[in-house]
Amino acid sequence: MVTTESYETVKVEKDGGITWIYFNRPEKRNAMNPQLCFDMEKAWMKYETDEETRVIVLAGQGPAWSAGMDLKEYFRANDQNPDGQYRAWMANKRWQWECITNCRKPTIAMVHGYCVGGAFMQLLGCDFAVAAENATFSLSEINWGILPGALVSKVVADMVLPRHALYYACLGKPFDGTEAARIGMINFAVPAAELEAATIELAGELMKKSPNVLRATKQAIKHVRTMDFDQAYDYLAEKGKAIRVGDKEDSYNTGLSQFLDDKSYKPTYEPFALGRKKK
Repeated sequence: MVTTESYETVKVEKDGGITWIYFNRPEKRNAMNPQLCFDMEKAWMKYETDEETRVIVLAGQGPAWSAGMDLKEYFRANDQNPDGQYRAWMANKRWQWECITNCRKPTIAMVHGYCVGGAFMQLLGCDFAVAAENATFSLSEINWGILPGALVSKVVADMVLPRHALYYACLGKPFDGTEAARIGMINFAVPAAELEAATIELAGELMKKSPNVLRATKQAIKHVRTMDFDQAYDYLAEKGKAIRVGDKEDSYNTGLSQFLDDKSYKPTYEPFALGRKKK
């Protein structure tokens, strides 16, 4: 059963464990104004802590995923309003980066149409990203006289090889979903007509994994990137122990039992069956 909730600039749909959080300013190609930042922060925190939500998909209503920041409402309207500027900036920072990157549940960016400028923060903040082959990505800031600000330069430089980051940031050239997949900015691209189905399939695969182990794994992959080898070794050893605390699936023992005792699955090709905790 699909349930929906609407904010002024955000729409939410829940269906079968997947919560779809939509940018909902289609008339502005989902450009992000202050209100959208406020709405996104509320929606994201609500559904990140919702027990029925297993995977969060960030998507867009209308012809675009997001055309970046709303230059008129987010920037110019607040030029002489430092308090309003600060509130918008803090809400933007919290939802675009902190809420998404710290989300305990797997997150997927489902991109169609345009993904421009400031939208790269949430694109690269999500754990996974799938795009239509004909989607348009653009780091166009240099074309109107600024650099990719906030955390855009940082997240792009971290996600792709330096040559790719320099090429698209310094030239401002648009590129499509196929190229975004080639340079490692997204996981894969599919024909536009298959985008939603491919996203649902990915979400379905994620929901078959142990939630506790999945959460710890994605946190580990993100955090070890900035550690040296000794730090990573110690961190992963402790993370492995922490997984077992409060794990409703008792994943370690259940997975071993299904593999060694029951011989009911092949871990190279599939996860252990959830809901069959070892007795």
